[in-house]
Amino acid sequence: MKSARRQARELVVQGLYEWQLADSGRAAIIDHLATQPHFMRADRGFLEQLLEGVMTERESLDQRLSLLIDRPLTQVSPVERAILWLASYELAHFPETPFRVILNEAIDLAKRFGGTDGHKYINGVLDRLVVRERPEERQRPVARQEIS
Repeated sequence: MKSARRQARELVVQGLYEWQLADSGRAAIIDHLATQPHFMRADRGFLEQLLEGVMTERESLDQRLSLLIDRPLTQVSPVERAILWLASYELAHFPETPFRVILNEAIDLAKRFGGTDGHKYINGVLDRLVVRERPEERQRPVARQEIS
């Protein structure tokens, strides 16, 4: 069974996808997400924090990501762009969450929702972002609890 945070991340990616395609507002997106069967199992506070945070900081997230990608961010698929926004926001604002957890979640989301090799692209971009955003944590050895 998926954790409440994993459920929230999945819903955030769906919400950010909707935001890009329909330009819906946060409240409308949350109302739509609430119709999803697994919404009640998601960590709603976490979901709202992530969704609002990405929507508010999209321009600064775009600036950080654009330094690390091989093409304009507008040419990245909407699903992969949503995953990159989510993971980069989480890396910046949730230092208590180990970066390996954030990367693994992003890769899993890309495998589930993205294109065929999208997870490889996500992994490469986020690996470079971790070096910039969390250099000290990147240098530490892997703790046992981070692996599971």
